[in-house]
Formats: sequence, structure tokens, C-alpha cells
Amino acid sequence: MNKEDIIIITGANGFIGSCFLSFLNDLSFKNLILVDDFKNGISDNLIGKKYLSKINIFELEKVIESLNFNYFFHFGANSDTTELDYEIHEKYNLNYSKMVWKYCTLKKVPLIYASSAATYGNGEYGYNDEHYIINKLQPLNPYGLSKHNFDKWCINQNTSPPYWFGLKFFNVYGPNEYHKNNMSSIILKNFNHIKEKNKAILYKSHNNNYKDGDQKRDFIYIKDLNKIIYWLITNLPKSGLYNVGSGVSRTYKELVKIMFDVMNIEENIEYIPTPSSIINNYQYFTEANMNKLYSAGFDDKLYSLEEGIGDYIKNYLNKNSFL
Repeated sequence: MNKEDIIIITGANGFIGSCFLSFLNDLSFKNLILVDDFKNGISDNLIGKKYLSKINIFELEKVIESLNFNYFFHFGANSDTTELDYEIHEKYNLNYSKMVWKYCTLKKVPLIYASSAATYGNGEYGYNDEHYIINKLQPLNPYGLSKHNFDKWCINQNTSPPYWFGLKFFNVYGPNEYHKNNMSSIILKNFNHIKEKNKAILYKSHNNNYKDGDQKRDFIYIKDLNKIIYWLITNLPKSGLYNVGSGVSRTYKELVKIMFDVMNIEENIEYIPTPSSIINNYQYFTEANMNKLYSAGFDDKLYSLEEGIGDYIKNYLNKNSFL
């Protein structure tokens, strides 16, 4: 990539898209075409950012054939895991993504798109991003299924962009997620609980193999996500699916204890029942197998959960600031 390249970013008004935009701006990339639903204007995430133009998500297909661009980062999606209507996810996460793939292939433009750890379901086949395992996976909700179906579709195409990377994002947290409300990270939700009521709120376990608070996830800080994405697009290893996580699972109880320490507040955790809308589709454990990425040559040090939460709280949440 060079500074004159024209780059398209979908989901640019949101969390991951705006953070990657900020990362590129810091590297002096400014020829950026932003795609999202801009009917209410730009979000606070984009204030002060530098870019070339904006395109409404519903207009992109009408104009993309006439656009000249060098790279495509497809982060836009319906990411509501509580939305149970598969047709909605199919429209935005599968069919729209097929359109993006088509034009990146036609124009010979490298494509990076957001997949998800939700594609792994209960993890009964592990969290291995090698392609041979993909047909065994059984996502637990329509969101995960739509991402999974696009992953499978990509792998089976005879024609493709010159390079493509489907990134299975695990639990991403960090600045610029303020707008996500119920879909925000457990860290943002509990920062507000702890600040207002001096207590954290976690879901009870409804699985006999896990005590309350011992549910485990792989949490990755958004700054590490940016580094990995940029490394992939500048080093161009073998195309395909790649896990993007820390490679280390941590319990929710550990996570909020770190938060209490950073905020200098005495530990106080309340456990509440898991909502009925997600109880049957709840992942009790995730942990990214990162061997493929590291074998490809990525060797940057990632934030520990302690380091990431510390940076997020001290430099962003306490100041209500953006990346």
C-alpha cells in the first residue's frame, strides 16, 4: 500500500471501521472512500478524520463499477446477534458481501472482510481456521450462520480477488464502540455499571461445566486488530480465513477484576440470569488458534487483557474520547 492508493472501507461509521480509518490516517492515508448508512450523518467516530468521500451503503452497488480503488476493507454488516430473522442477515452479511467480492474480483483489488468467531458455534471442533474444518462448523445463531455461509462460499469460488482474507474476529473491545448499546463489549457495559453503581454485572452460568463468571472468551484490543489487518494487507500471505484474537481465553470474572483494579474500586459482582433471547445460543468458551497467522510471519506483540483494559479505561473511557 502507498499513500496515494484509493481505499474503500465499509462500516466506516461504526466501531471497527472508524478505528481502522484512524489507524490509516495516522499513517497518512487520506484517499479513503467511506461506506455506511449515513442517513443521520456521520457519527462522533468520524469527527476529525480525513477521507475522500462518503457513499451510502445502499448506493454502493449502483456506483462501484465506475469507481477506481486499490483496496477494499469490508467491515460493514448487521452484527446484531439477537436478530433471529436469517433473511435480514442474509441480505447484509451474505448477499451484499458477494457483491463486494464480485467487484473486487472484476477489478483485481485485494479484499479483507470481517468474519466472526460466531462461526465456530459451541467450539466442538475447536477454533482452528484451517479450511478443512469449515464444513463441520455449526453456528448457534443466524448472525453466525450468515458469516459462516459467506466463508464457505468464498472458499468454493473458482475466481477471486488477487488476495483475500476473511478475518474471524473474536471479542473485540476498545474506543469508538460507544454507539453500540446492547452490542457493545462487556468492558464498556461494566465501566458504566461500576462508575454509576460501584458494581459489575455478569450473566449467571446455565452450564454445569462453568461456575458463574467462569465463562471464557478470547478478547482482543482494537489496536491489535488494526495491526493485524495492516500486516496482512501489506505482507500478503496466502489468501484465506484467518483467526484474529489474542490466542488466550480469559474468564469474565478475571476481566471485571482487572476493571476494578484499574478504576481503583472495591470488587463487587452481581450475577443475573442470561436473557432468554440468547441463552440457547450462548458461547461459554472461545479461544483463537493463531498458528496460521504466526506461521505466515506475523510476530508483533499483542496487548495482554490487563494492558488493553488499562489503556482503554485510562485513555478513552475516562475521557470519553475516540480513537
